[in-house]
Amino acid sequence: MKILVTGGAGYIGSHTVVELIAAGHKPVIIDNFHNSRDDVVARLEAMVGQKIPIYRQDFQNSKRLADVLATENIEGAIHFAAHKAVGESVEQPLKYYHNNVGGFIGLMELVAARDIPLVFSSSAAVYGDPKDRSINEDAPCAPTSPYGWSKLMDEIILRDACASKTPARGIALRYFNVVGAHDSGRLGEASKLPPQNLLPIIVQAVAGTREPLTVYGTDYDTPDGTCLRDYVHVVDLAKAHVAALDYLVKQKVGYYDVFNIGTGKPSSVMELISTFERVNSVRVPYKLGERRPGDPTAYYADVTKVNQTFGWKAEKTVEDALRSAWQWQQELLEAGT
Repeated sequence: MKILVTGGAGYIGSHTVVELIAAGHKPVIIDNFHNSRDDVVARLEAMVGQKIPIYRQDFQNSKRLADVLATENIEGAIHFAAHKAVGESVEQPLKYYHNNVGGFIGLMELVAARDIPLVFSSSAAVYGDPKDRSINEDAPCAPTSPYGWSKLMDEIILRDACASKTPARGIALRYFNVVGAHDSGRLGEASKLPPQNLLPIIVQAVAGTREPLTVYGTDYDTPDGTCLRDYVHVVDLAKAHVAALDYLVKQKVGYYDVFNIGTGKPSSVMELISTFERVNSVRVPYKLGERRPGDPTAYYADVTKVNQTFGWKAEKTVEDALRSAWQWQQELLEAGT
């Protein structure tokens, strides 16, 4: 099938493009390169040995998006294009609601009109600060940031569109902390904006391109006092999107569901640091700091539902992710970028 991938030049989107091709699909990328590197497309094409159709445009341009859907005869879509920094969303909420929610409505109108099944890249941020450490899809959703709210709003829009007379089908994937890079060392996280997630901060601290890492809080109710999180490898996450799409196209119009994507096995901040040091034979420079407001003690995915519904399961380990992330950083350093 020809699959539209909005934000396909980004971190998760680019890895999903690789997995779509591996599964026999034909991805078509739309990306405005707001936070994506210009060399990603060349890297992708070199990896897969073929040209990839790419439209350098904003997915919110409905007229141009409609032209792409028609010209390319799109048969499925995976939506990644979104602003994603939690802190920035608190400072600039309207920016997030305009792009993440307003833009999503326009996208939904177009794909539903053509009966194009849509896999929506959501986030565990919809759960907010959960009471339970192991979270299943029935857990209450109470986001703590405009970013989290924008993802939940999009889920509601997708759900309601599927429940209406609109010929829509959709799946939302709520993924947890994404880490790692492609095993080839030729593709990884390289956002233009400063990283917000723990692993790229660790990598840059080791590489000497930023200040030492700060460990926020060492007195949590966990084995070593630092927060516990579920870290899922980006390649596993990419494969989850492909598996979700392949499952979705077999469903009738009106189908909608939501699935957690994670490993179900949490790691603490200090475990991540010590494991990174061990598998890469380097030292991570860090300092201890006070807790940050709003950081939950622990949460990780209950992935029973996705395992049983369409058979996806994380295959790569945290060690795999940390090793590949450092390999990718070295590739960037060698390239001088």
